[in-house]
Amino acid sequence: MAPKPVKSKQRPQDAEIGSIHKSWHGRDRFVLVYPNRYHVGMSNLGFQSVYRLLNAYDHVVCERAFLPDPSRKQPPVIKTIESGKRLTDADVIAFSLSFENDYPHILSILDNIGLPLQADHRGDHHPLLIAGGVASFLNPEPIAAFFDCFLIGEAEAILPRFLEVFESGRSRRAMLKKIAGNVPGTYVPAFYDVDYNRDGTIAAFHPLKAVPTTIKRMYLKDLSQTATCSAILTPDTAFEQTHLVEVARGCPHGCRFCAAGFIYRPPRFRPTSALTQDIDQGISQTDRIGLVGAAVSDLPGLGDLCAQYEGKNIRISFSSLRADGLSPELLSILKHSNVKTATIAPDAGSERMRRVINKDITEDEILAAADALVANGIPNVKLYFMIGLPTETGDDVAAIIRLSKQIKHHFLKSSRSQKRIGDITISLNCFVPKAFTPFQWVAMAEVGVLKKKITKIKNELKKVPNLRVHADIPRWAYIQALFSRGDRKVADILSLAHAHNGNWARTLKAVSVNSDFYVQRERDFDELLPWDFIDQGIKKPYLQQEYHRAINARPSPACRVDTCNICGVCNQTSDDR
Repeated sequence: MAPKPVKSKQRPQDAEIGSIHKSWHGRDRFVLVYPNRYHVGMSNLGFQSVYRLLNAYDHVVCERAFLPDPSRKQPPVIKTIESGKRLTDADVIAFSLSFENDYPHILSILDNIGLPLQADHRGDHHPLLIAGGVASFLNPEPIAAFFDCFLIGEAEAILPRFLEVFESGRSRRAMLKKIAGNVPGTYVPAFYDVDYNRDGTIAAFHPLKAVPTTIKRMYLKDLSQTATCSAILTPDTAFEQTHLVEVARGCPHGCRFCAAGFIYRPPRFRPTSALTQDIDQGISQTDRIGLVGAAVSDLPGLGDLCAQYEGKNIRISFSSLRADGLSPELLSILKHSNVKTATIAPDAGSERMRRVINKDITEDEILAAADALVANGIPNVKLYFMIGLPTETGDDVAAIIRLSKQIKHHFLKSSRSQKRIGDITISLNCFVPKAFTPFQWVAMAEVGVLKKKITKIKNELKKVPNLRVHADIPRWAYIQALFSRGDRKVADILSLAHAHNGNWARTLKAVSVNSDFYVQRERDFDELLPWDFIDQGIKKPYLQQEYHRAINARPSPACRVDTCNICGVCNQTSDDR
């Protein structure tokens, strides 16, 4: 039976799944920081999972901290949620980094708590500053100057050994050397140096100490023994009072723009028996269950899993569903869970562009999904599209408009029988090239070009009733690309932006580093990339092959775990994985 929730003194509306409040006395003291607002951080299942994982150790106490409310001109010093401790009283301050656009918040938080921004300016009396999360093991170099250590990979595969090796009270450098030499998956930037060619590209990346030349990404091969679900229920989140449960990591479909589909290889699904335990724990506290994963509808036995809860007044929602994965069983679950909005990601408007990005969904399947959702009482749909993808033409942009109108037409026809017309929300996202994907070498589209494409789509769709268009701000997508594709020199840009209070226009004019060099320059295959010291297990020739297939609009089959060995991940052997 699940333990009763414990109410937080700082936020009495929050409920913890099990009591994990402990004294700081005599324990290794961690503060887990999410560099954004409370409601954003508490919507992140990875953040909650690490919080649970750290507090599972009796000799460790972990509390949470978040970015303060920006509306206050002089925000108070950030303290922990649980007991109001100062962050600098901890032994370790651990940042959970999911999105590159949160990087400026890192410096704001360090400034707020009085910690020197540069890692080499801190002394033995300062806490260690470490970082984990997906952004950390894509490309940590743009923020390497600010952190003592990065965890490259999944927390469950790294933290147990890290906690064995870590000793509070030791000198900073000695502790970091011990961690780097004894904890697989840890990267200490101070122990590595970077040499540059005259043209600004990287000439060499090499260790200065007896530490690994490359850092292997660590991951769990078997998810059956780990519970990845909400540690805290809160109404102050995008998933109000919802118990989130991870059903899978990775995705077998291999969309070429998607970093998660490559760095979380091989795709792994949790057994339904383990998921049932997690769901049962959650429904002892709430009637809302959220199943989370990049490929939820691919979970074997998903229909049978959810069927156990039919008629029990349990509302089950899904983080994402493929248009070709809407089985009658899933539609029935959505209907009985009173889901009002479903999300589908065509990602591109034309069949050609979907072949380029390896999105194996046809237009007929997308339209059929829209019909099926409305017919099953789900009145609203959200559609995700990307603009600025490699090889994109004006016709491909026009196809987004055409497909959106077709979906609206089908929506209208199906809605008549329901006597209610729902809303369609179009979300336009600027394509940002990501490390360890087949598109890691391509240049990002220019900001002006992206603006014109967004304007065209908005103008064409603004008169369509019950259809709304939301779009990325291309300038922010540019900044994201700078952090996604940059090297250590980008830290200078970030530091100057912080000094300029987030005025990026002023910063990019004043800084000596050319940001376009990182964002809008196509890379050669033989160029040493800033993230090449990380071994994700994926062979570069495989990514290059996928790039060529993309340029020629040739799709590739879905990942066949343990049988194909094409990308290189599944045929690796390691006792640590």
